[in-house]
Amino acid sequence: MVGITQPKPGEHVNADGVWDLLQNKGKMTVFSLCLLLCADLLDLAVGYLTVTIEPLPPVVVGETVTLKCNFKTDGRLREIVWYRVTDGGTIKQKIFTYDAMFNTNYSHMEDYRRREDLVYQSTVRLPEVRISDNGPYECHVGIYDRATREKVVLASGNVFLTVMSPPNNISVVAENTPAPFSRYQAQNLTLVCTAKGGKPAPSVYFKRDGELIEVISYTLPSANDQGSSSAGVRGARPLISRDLDDTKLQRSLSLLDPEGRSPRLYTESPQRVHTHGQQAYEPSPATEVIPETVVSREFPRWVHSTDPLYYFSHTHIPQSDGSVVVQARLTWTLNPQLDNDALFSCEVKHPALSMPMQTEVTLAAPKGPKLLMSPSRAKVGDTVRITVQGFQVGSPGNEVFPEPLFTWTRVGGRLLDGSTQREGRELILERVPAELNGSMYRCTAQNPLGSTDTHTRLIVFENPSMMKNTQNLNNEAPRMDMLGLTWMALVLTVTVELT
Repeated sequence: MVGITQPKPGEHVNADGVWDLLQNKGKMTVFSLCLLLCADLLDLAVGYLTVTIEPLPPVVVGETVTLKCNFKTDGRLREIVWYRVTDGGTIKQKIFTYDAMFNTNYSHMEDYRRREDLVYQSTVRLPEVRISDNGPYECHVGIYDRATREKVVLASGNVFLTVMSPPNNISVVAENTPAPFSRYQAQNLTLVCTAKGGKPAPSVYFKRDGELIEVISYTLPSANDQGSSSAGVRGARPLISRDLDDTKLQRSLSLLDPEGRSPRLYTESPQRVHTHGQQAYEPSPATEVIPETVVSREFPRWVHSTDPLYYFSHTHIPQSDGSVVVQARLTWTLNPQLDNDALFSCEVKHPALSMPMQTEVTLAAPKGPKLLMSPSRAKVGDTVRITVQGFQVGSPGNEVFPEPLFTWTRVGGRLLDGSTQREGRELILERVPAELNGSMYRCTAQNPLGSTDTHTRLIVFENPSMMKNTQNLNNEAPRMDMLGLTWMALVLTVTVELT
């Protein structure tokens, strides 16, 4: 618009203000005045249009988001279009359009992905947002040009939608397990806590017996990872010390055999049971396993400090869906005498969670595996399976952590296949012969916290079907001998006649 100058004292101001400008002693030429008048007329023809979008706070996966496009104009509305911007702004994908000319709206997404709802002409609601909805959005508003009524004047605004996802799975495992037990050399134990599905990356830390652990980080995290690299600070008091029970006392080396095992005593040569007036009685496996199951536990012969150093590290692994997998590792020198039955927990903090997620494990040495033999009454020629069904009562939750290593050996000899030992939860003896009757088998369960042995005896009964086949073969042998003699006599008779 054309401005009006302030009049001097006593000067008359014209009503339209234009002649007043002309009387300002050449301060404004007629040409300049024409330019101002043209600009004023153009402004009246085009009108004005401003677009603003309210910022959005971070939202959690599954929530509903409302995108509000606020605009002001004195012109006639043509359309409102919402875009989703991808690939750093190089691609703009239409997601919703409102056509003011026909007063209609429609989505530009496929039917199976249509999730946009029009609330008002300029407001769109996205129900149940996903991680893939994270990113910038733009609202484009168009009005008609007042001068031509054919051209459309556009203005736009943008907003960034931040979608957070809490971790959906956390787990703790022991690294490099199953592993054997070492009696004379110290071992390191590493717990690995894995948190999946978080966006942004969660913060992971460890506790022992409910107290945060003071750790030494052996990685150099970036500035963005400072939150997740902190593993907490433990209280001033030392780790909980536990009184050693009788099973944890050191054994005398003189009581061990050359292989480092405790002596087998009478279980090495089981004997049959005979009663007066009866035939030799072969007891069933059910009666043999119980009295002849021997459990021995062994602990190391070295001592460590009651307050070990814990080393912490973590890694971030980006996923294709935008989430981050975090793996945190806690490593220390294991002391089985103190760490046995210790409770370690992994806690995960995330801005999308109202309280931390937690998973925990209890370190426990094996306490004697429980063995099951199938079939319970093995016969000659059967396939026998000896399986570990669990552990004796005493382990927390009857579970052993870290995962134990199972080793099978035969006392006083080799296994049926000729090997000295086998690993696994099950020992398979195929087509057992009668010679294995009364043989003793040892199952050794061990993890870095300790080792334990369990023995069981195999009783093999006679197989009636195989005995019948053997008798038939024995009966056929004399018949074959008689047939052979008959043929020999016939050949001799023919020979004599020919001569």
